[in-house]
Amino acid sequence: MMQINFLAIFVAALVPLIMGFIWYNPKVFGQVWMEEAGLTEDKMKGTNVGVFIFSLILSVLISYFLQFVTIHQFGALGMIGGDVMNANDSYQAFMKDYGMAYRSFGHGALHSFIAGVLFVFPLIAINAMFERKSWKYTMINTAYWTITITIMGGIICGWYAMDGFHWVTQK
Repeated sequence: MMQINFLAIFVAALVPLIMGFIWYNPKVFGQVWMEEAGLTEDKMKGTNVGVFIFSLILSVLISYFLQFVTIHQFGALGMIGGDVMNANDSYQAFMKDYGMAYRSFGHGALHSFIAGVLFVFPLIAINAMFERKSWKYTMINTAYWTITITIMGGIICGWYAMDGFHWVTQK
């Protein structure tokens, strides 16, 4: 039976905040990003705790979604309407043979990276073009989100243990 690992989702949801502190630090890309976004240090000083709390909530939503991008077993479950209790024999046989197949950090990271390139980049680029932002702005934000969701997807797909904080490797 597919269970949602809420601990993995929450841990993965911390990644955007941690990556943001690093990526948008003035010594990394922060200064360039502020210039390209038309922001000043004075305007950025107004950021409060509420922004970080709401960012964490939104990051939980991203993490929750990424499990469906990275864990193929959810697709098999979807093909039977999500009803494990009334699953047919072919589903049971599939899960017996492939139940934990492709459940690794690397596999989740790969699928999330592909989502970054094929989904995140177009979203950010379209908005940036209409906002008249530069390609530098587009690439700073796209790279941040692509790297961030790559790590998040790896955590979510690879950490399938429901019995605590330790990482369980693929059998």
